[in-house]
Amino acid sequence: MKLSIIIVNYNVRYYLEQCLLSVEKALTGVGGEVFVVDNNSTDDSMSYLKGKFPWVRYIENEENVGFSRANNKALREARGEYVLLLNPDTFIGERTLRECIDFMDKTPKAGICGVGMLKVDGSFAPESRRGVPTPFVAFCKMTGLGSLFPKSRLFGRYYMQYLNKQSINPIEIVSGAFMFIRKEALDKVGLLDETFFMYGEDIDLSYRMLKAGYQNYYIPTQILHYKGESTKKDSIKYVNTFYKAMVIFFKKHFSHYSIIYSMFITLVIAMKGVMSYLMQKIYAYSRKRERRRRKKYLIVSDGHNLADMKAIADRHRFKYDVFHSKLGDMPSTDVLYRDYDYIVFDTSRYSFSAILEFFRHDEPNRHRPLIATYIPSNKSIMTIDGAIL
Repeated sequence: MKLSIIIVNYNVRYYLEQCLLSVEKALTGVGGEVFVVDNNSTDDSMSYLKGKFPWVRYIENEENVGFSRANNKALREARGEYVLLLNPDTFIGERTLRECIDFMDKTPKAGICGVGMLKVDGSFAPESRRGVPTPFVAFCKMTGLGSLFPKSRLFGRYYMQYLNKQSINPIEIVSGAFMFIRKEALDKVGLLDETFFMYGEDIDLSYRMLKAGYQNYYIPTQILHYKGESTKKDSIKYVNTFYKAMVIFFKKHFSHYSIIYSMFITLVIAMKGVMSYLMQKIYAYSRKRERRRRKKYLIVSDGHNLADMKAIADRHRFKYDVFHSKLGDMPSTDVLYRDYDYIVFDTSRYSFSAILEFFRHDEPNRHRPLIATYIPSNKSIMTIDGAIL
C-alpha cells in the first residue's frame, strides 16, 4: 500500500467532512487507507461521519488523549509506504497527494515533506516552513526580532521567509497540520513523543528526523488550513500550552540551556498571556461590531445547487450577488477587490485545486474576500467561522 492518511478529530465534524471529501478526490489512482482518530468528541462526529464515509477506518478514544497519542494509535496500524498526518480543518487539492508521492519517490533521503498552506484569505501561512527553534532562533521569534527582519537568514530563521515559496527547498521543521512522512524513516526514529499533549510534537519529530540523517523538504503544492479552528491561537490557553511545549522540547534536546530557557519561557508566557487577554477583548469587541454588519457574499454558480446556496444566504439575511458561470469557469480575479466578505464555490462543480489557485496571492496587506465553499452533502456553506446551515 502506498499511503496511509491519519486525521485526529475533536469536535469539528463539518470541517472534517469537507476534509474527507477532498481526501477522497485526491486518493483517486492512489492505493491508500484513511484513519480518523476521534478524541472523545461531544458533537456526534462519529455517528455523523460513519454513514457518509464507510471506507474510513475509525478509532474512537474514550477521552481526549492529545494529538501525539491519538496519531500513534493509528500509526501502529498504518500499512502505507508513506504516512500523512493531516489536520481536520484543512482541505487539499486533487493533485496534492500525487505530487507528494512523486517527490518522495524521487528523493530517497527525504524523511518528511510539507506543503504551502494557505490562510482563508489565500495568503501564504508562514508556518509552512520553519527552522529548528534553537535557543537563538527561539529568542528571535519570542522577542519579535524575526517579525522585524522576516527575510533575514540570521533573525528570521524560525519561519524561513527568505526561501522562495514557489520552489522546492530543504527545510528543518514541517508543520503537524500536514506531515507527509516516509514510514521506513519513521520506524527508525520512532513515533510521536507522547510527552507533548498538543504542539511541539511536529518540531520534535522533524528534528529527530534531521538528527537521523534524513532531510525534510517543502514543496510548493497548496492546501487550505483554517488554522486551528479547534484551537483559538489568540487564547491564553494556547499561549500557555504552546510555550510549555517549547520547554519540553528544550529540556529534551538542549538540556544545558533548560534552566535559563525555562525562566525566559515563564516570562514570555506571562507577557504573551497579558497581550492575549487584551487581544481577546479587542477581538470580542470587533466581532460584536462585525455581527451587526450584514456580510456580503459572491456566490459562483453554473445554476447547479444555486437555489440551496441562495436559501442559506436568505435564511441568514446575507447580502449577496451571483456570478453566473459555465461549469468550472472561474470569475475574473477583479472580483477579489470588490466589497465582498466571502466568495462561495460549490465543491461539486469546482475542484479544490482550482479554488485554491483562484484565491492564492502574495498581497498580505490588501483586503481580499475569504474562501467559502458549499458542501452539497450537508447543504452548508463552510467558512472560517464554521458551517452555515
